[in-house]
Amino acid sequence: MSDSVAVVWDDALLGYTMGGDHPLHPVRLDLTMRLADGLGVLRSDRLRVLAPTPAGEDLLTLVHDPLYLEAVRQAPVVPDIGHGMGTPDNPIFPDMYDAAALITGGSVLAAQQVHSGAAQHAVNISGGLHHAMRDRASGFCVFNDGAVAIAWLLEQGYERIAYVDLDVHHGDGVQAAFYEDPRVLTVSIHQTPLTLFPGTGYPEETGDPDKALGSAVNLALPNGTDDSSWLRAFTAVVPSVLRAFQPQIIVTQCGCDAHHEDPLADLALTVDGQRASYKAMHELAHQLCDGRWIALGGGGYGLVRCVPRAWTHLIAEVSGSPLDPATEIPESWREDVLRRGLRARPPTHMTEGGYTGFSRWDTFTESRVDRAIMRTRRASFPYFGLDPDDPRD
Repeated sequence: MSDSVAVVWDDALLGYTMGGDHPLHPVRLDLTMRLADGLGVLRSDRLRVLAPTPAGEDLLTLVHDPLYLEAVRQAPVVPDIGHGMGTPDNPIFPDMYDAAALITGGSVLAAQQVHSGAAQHAVNISGGLHHAMRDRASGFCVFNDGAVAIAWLLEQGYERIAYVDLDVHHGDGVQAAFYEDPRVLTVSIHQTPLTLFPGTGYPEETGDPDKALGSAVNLALPNGTDDSSWLRAFTAVVPSVLRAFQPQIIVTQCGCDAHHEDPLADLALTVDGQRASYKAMHELAHQLCDGRWIALGGGGYGLVRCVPRAWTHLIAEVSGSPLDPATEIPESWREDVLRRGLRARPPTHMTEGGYTGFSRWDTFTESRVDRAIMRTRRASFPYFGLDPDDPRD
């Protein structure tokens, strides 16, 4: 296997634009790639930037209904087409089929690079559109690129694929796509569905009772969870179930909307906590599946102060050359933000001074986060032969 890293990117990916002040604005992707380039991240000797091609129907129908694909094609000229389109979350925009197919093609390309051994890791920051369902758009997502990439990997003969969703919202679309398939373990760590879209992701959602019980793990965290508490919860659940599952490849959705300034959610991570989560996933990939790791983007609506920093850290981590958090952001990048007339004040450094130390979970402490941890462990751990009450598991 090559030790190179593939970054999927083309300016055409900026075409997934829903217009106006929609939260999922492609400027966040452009600013990320400009920041990564300005800091030299894209000039790593290991890194190759690859342009995607649109996913064809043969790929899209691995997950989506053919009638839905036709509805997406027709939507720009039939505004009342339904299927979740034409809503405030999923407005219809020109060339939406082509834009969504290109993003999906990017995630499949990332999977192909890792599967073939051409790259050890691959990243597609435009991907991670995890809410799209088989026959409808949902939560800003038209096609579910992550699910399509996983379905393609299954066709190549994989028997154990782990999908880990770090987005503040539950990875409902990917979970739904594989809820009856024991070959795919979906793990989602997110804000409690009591207070956030899509209202799913309770710990008791553990896979189809008849076909794939134990194939879904959901860790739902209370509002206000910060870096240390998030990392405490992550390490109390995710490494244990992944080690028990023994994945052959890992797909991670790296939505960064758990950020404390995100306008659509209520967790309290800093870019430092998010950087720590990427490092943790990188280490698990090397420990468990010879480094075979596909990292996708996802949510994140702090267009200036969060997404560019978080995903530049992600690309740097994937490349094997993580950035010093104290790195100063180039003045030219900050000036570009101001020239664009964006309202947010551009950050000056790649850190927010977040504290990423944490105490490991034990049975003697109880907080809101600990109660969430225990609820997930009790719902899921027995299916992996793990003891919910034993901190060693």
